[in-house]
Amino acid sequence: MTAVRKLWLALLLLTLVAASARAQDLASFERRTTVKRLDNGLTIIIYERPETPVFSYATVVNTGSAQEVPGITGLAHMFEHMAFKGNDLVGTKDWKAEQEALKKVEEAYAAFDRERRRETGRSEERVKELEKAWRDAITEADKHVVTDEFTKVVEAAGGVGLNAFTATDVTAYFFSMPSNRFELWAYLESERYRAPFLREFYKERDVVMEERRMRVESSPIGRLLEQFMSAAFIAHSYGVRGIGHMSDLQTISATDAVEFFKTHYVPANMVLAIVGDVKASEAMPVIEKYFGRLPKAPAPEPLRTVEPPQKSERTVIIREASQPIYIEGYHRPSVNHPDDPIYTAIEMLMSSGRTSRLYKTLVRDQKIAVQASGFNGFPGEKYPNLFTFFLVPAAGKAASDLQAPLHAEIERLKNEDVTAEELESIKTRAKASLLRQLDSNAGLALQLAMAQTIRGDWRELFRDVQRIEKVTAAEIRRVANATFQPGNRTVGMIERQAPAATTAKGDSK
Repeated sequence: MTAVRKLWLALLLLTLVAASARAQDLASFERRTTVKRLDNGLTIIIYERPETPVFSYATVVNTGSAQEVPGITGLAHMFEHMAFKGNDLVGTKDWKAEQEALKKVEEAYAAFDRERRRETGRSEERVKELEKAWRDAITEADKHVVTDEFTKVVEAAGGVGLNAFTATDVTAYFFSMPSNRFELWAYLESERYRAPFLREFYKERDVVMEERRMRVESSPIGRLLEQFMSAAFIAHSYGVRGIGHMSDLQTISATDAVEFFKTHYVPANMVLAIVGDVKASEAMPVIEKYFGRLPKAPAPEPLRTVEPPQKSERTVIIREASQPIYIEGYHRPSVNHPDDPIYTAIEMLMSSGRTSRLYKTLVRDQKIAVQASGFNGFPGEKYPNLFTFFLVPAAGKAASDLQAPLHAEIERLKNEDVTAEELESIKTRAKASLLRQLDSNAGLALQLAMAQTIRGDWRELFRDVQRIEKVTAAEIRRVANATFQPGNRTVGMIERQAPAATTAKGDSK
């Protein structure tokens, strides 16, 4: 599994079952799966599993932070925060009045933002006046809001697991509900995409800025990852953290969000998967009734920028009084490349569990690391990405102490065939991983929608295992030699540095 696929499951807080779960093959899944593309371009997947009277769904929008451009970084993430604000009936006391109030908020914000960003002739007094006018407009608009009404409606109807996430490649929305509330769900979920209801936008923008302070500015690993990504990707948007630049977060507006919504939140750019106690013959007319209302529009244009081949090693070093960390990344093709199953096999071999090569060598035997892992799909997998190694040195060891032992394991991979036992273990674990993904309604709905979105076909969930079955030792050596080259390498390190001595209060210098 790639790092991104692991993240999808972790975000759902699923309890993974053991490999004793009943086996499922592609043919049996196809018999219970219905796929339909509505006239407006929305793709629907329904998997019938009538075991308990509940269903789970996942809506995946084929847009993440990779679709952002300079000036609006962090904007894709904002829609996750706006996900449960309601519509023109839910979450408002008077939509017509609120709509007028929100219009005034945008007018006031545009005037304030324009003045404060002037490079010459800026009047600080005028900036303060305009900021006050904007904040006063927000106060007036907030008077029309019924806080958390959308969430309360869902929970009152038995909905659970109400959540969303934003990644570099996609944005996803999901929860579960009793089957007898299916039409209520269809109404509420379709309303999310009918129009952008951006109430409390600036309140949520403040929350996102605080998230950035916590995850990046105040986090050593966050600061390292930001520098590492910007060094590894010099052209592609994967080089920017999904949380966005602080200067962009401080200036993006609800007006920017509306334009982003119009471009990306269109039916042709979305996949909806439903798993549970529903019959496709009964559910599809309800889905068409509500989701068919969404206006037809063309899918956004594909990204133009392609990361050029890396020709020289790049190194980022942060020196500070914090836990040493070592990261090393190598460019690799996207998840849709024919070599993807070989990279998955390498990931399992090198870093999957306590039987992996890195764990046994660096953690168990040499005791120079407390964590040693490697993973595909960083920071995304839709486009060419990184195979990344992440190491945490043991006490008394520096980050740089791990470089030579790691490279020794990489050279072993490049020069020696993996054993038959290792290959068999990889293939067995791949099958077990598939079983775990299929066990939960919520997890399966998300997996189906993600596979359809990024891979073009939900069946790729099964075909991945079939492809891994065919991976050979020679192919692993071929891919390892093509990928793990010094010129294709980006290194990021935190080297521990003692804090500067301070002079006690009252001491003379």
